[in-house]
Amino acid sequence: MSEASDTVRAMETSKVVEALWDRIEARDWDGAAALVAEDAVVEWPVSRERIVGRENFIAVNREYPEGWSIRVLRIVADGDEAVSEVEVPHKGLGVFRAVSFWSVRDGRIVRGTEYWTTLGGDPRPEWRAAYVEAM
Repeated sequence: MSEASDTVRAMETSKVVEALWDRIEARDWDGAAALVAEDAVVEWPVSRERIVGRENFIAVNREYPEGWSIRVLRIVADGDEAVSEVEVPHKGLGVFRAVSFWSVRDGRIVRGTEYWTTLGGDPRPEWRAAYVEAM
């Protein structure tokens, strides 16, 4: 493949991921579902969960307790792969961040691995105090 076609493919991949986050933010569940393959698999290693299938992925997002919004911080794509970073403030639960690794085929997400965390959720070990500053 040429460098130009790789660039076009990366742009298309990036647009799919951006549209997914936009549609989830808008609670456009049918629109979000249209961007996810029927047999997609999304893994959440931090909580040791695997979501199998489009219906389950959409249901998990749709059923999450209200009070949240999504702000896309960045999307970086290369070919059929993309990485997104989002911030998700929730009125009752705090601020979350997610870094997601997506695989896109034929305009649909077929695989994802997402790392969700709460800002400040991990304790800072004392041994690092001399080397870091609080954010």
